Amino acid sequence: MARTKEFDPDAALQSALELFWQRGYEATSMADLVEHLGVGRASIYATFGSKHELYLKALDRYAETRDPRLVAELSRPGPALPAVRAVVRAFAAEAAAPESRLNGCFITNTAAELAPHDVAAARRVENSWERLETALHSALVRAQAQGELPEGRDPRALARMLLVLLQGMRVVGKASSDPARVRDAAEQALALLD
Repeated sequence: MARTKEFDPDAALQSALELFWQRGYEATSMADLVEHLGVGRASIYATFGSKHELYLKALDRYAETRDPRLVAELSRPGPALPAVRAVVRAFAAEAAAPESRLNGCFITNTAAELAPHDVAAARRVENSWERLETALHSALVRAQAQGELPEGRDPRALARMLLVLLQGMRVVGKASSDPARVRDAAEQALALLD
């Protein structure tokens, strides 16, 4: 008879996500994971595979919980430009919040730490950014069609600029003790939508 798991894999994955998000991939050892999850090394390997596989599963979990909320916010019926502004301001507020300085954004952290040399991590980062860019682009196209965004503006280029701004705010927010830096950048970018 097969032994039943003595831990909740879903809760363990969430704990791993939190630890990787806080420390990063390289700074998190298997010993750290064993201690933080309260699960034996053999059970971690049997359930999740290698440390790298566990990291990728944690990254997937993060994207699955964050990306749909952003897409839903940008896809709501009605005026589209207020939703774009709300998303940019929410990113700025989150990036400037003292508690965000500890962890930053797990996707952005992965982009900086692993994406340059890890194809699987880079693919996940790119997929997350693509979802956000597509949602921003769709909202800006709707805004233009509804007369909220001037005709001469390029929704694709604006979406890409906003994506880069949002990710940059995450990096600056994590490293800077001046929240005005992030908020001012967000407001200047939003002025381009007028």
